[in-house]
Amino acid sequence: MTQSYTGGCACGAIRYATPHAPLFQNHCQCRDCQRRSGTGHGSWLTFAARAEMAITGEATQWEVAGDSGNLKVHAFCPVCGTPVFLRFAAMPELIAVPAGSLDDPGRFAPQVLTYSVRGLAWDAIDPSLQAFERMPAG
Repeated sequence: MTQSYTGGCACGAIRYATPHAPLFQNHCQCRDCQRRSGTGHGSWLTFAARAEMAITGEATQWEVAGDSGNLKVHAFCPVCGTPVFLRFAAMPELIAVPAGSLDDPGRFAPQVLTYSVRGLAWDAIDPSLQAFERMPAG
């Protein structure tokens, strides 16, 4: 069994934990991630078992259509504003957490870069990562 993945917001009002390893880890340069992070990309760990991720505290949520047109539900702490998780209307079993919200952010191991078509010249991403202009299929 893998070590649990744990994390939460900056003030500690929201915490999450899952015993499962992520199924996908990526840097994303879509406009939503750029706006949300305040920089050139977001960094995400996506887990397959949303139902098995324990979340404590009450997050505030808002919805946005991503570059793909699919609806995403962002959750953040209403106290400190930290992004804590992301859900996908088209794939309700999945949940993603920002790499920076992990208790040990060094566990983030990006596999790919998504939405490279939106990349900014000043946001250099590891060139050894496989890059996709948009979200890869399946």
